Amino acid sequence: MEALLKGKKFIASYSCGKDSTLAVYRAIKQGMVPVELFTTYNLDRKQSWFHGIPEKLLNNISKELEIPISLLVTSGERYKENFETKLKAAKEQGVEICVFGDIDLEEHLKWCTDRCIAAGIDAYFPLWKESRKSLVYEFIESGFKTMITVVDTSRLSEKFAGKVLTKQLAAEIEKQGADICGENGEYHTFVFDGPLFKNPVEFKTNDMVYHDKYAVIPIS
Repeated sequence: MEALLKGKKFIASYSCGKDSTLAVYRAIKQGMVPVELFTTYNLDRKQSWFHGIPEKLLNNISKELEIPISLLVTSGERYKENFETKLKAAKEQGVEICVFGDIDLEEHLKWCTDRCIAAGIDAYFPLWKESRKSLVYEFIESGFKTMITVVDTSRLSEKFAGKVLTKQLAAEIEKQGADICGENGEYHTFVFDGPLFKNPVEFKTNDMVYHDKYAVIPIS
């Protein structure tokens, strides 16, 4: 597999969370060449979808990764259309593959694969069907550092928001009956340091806010 992937240029759907970061890390270790990472950006909220990363901070992340990060600015209504447009533009720049950090949600696999087919490039899921717990441990053991920024309080206590993910914390999450990896949306993370980063990303945290059932630690 690695022989087939080595030297391939790729773009990645990058949320700044642990799973997409690990997927990019694996792709690079397999000899693939990152051309660009892209983050879907909510035009109304002025931050990335799902993980809530502001544009200024995304620029800092790009600097420390030494990989360009672009914004896919979109509304919910045009999300699918704009996603495909982004992939088609990447193909014109020589990109052959789009990397995703999904683990085992079939609807995500289908949606992402369909977007890539429409754009004429391949979809690649480096983490697919692996143990969620082993992936969390691999991420931590590889030296990455990530903070939990969003918690779905209907599934997990808000006390986890703002904490750096460790094996001990992951075990506590699991004891609460939530998925250790947060693959069902129990929590979202922001990765700020690790083997892909030249230096740790500098950022500030603000007081917790609430959006419906979500407890959020705003970062800037």
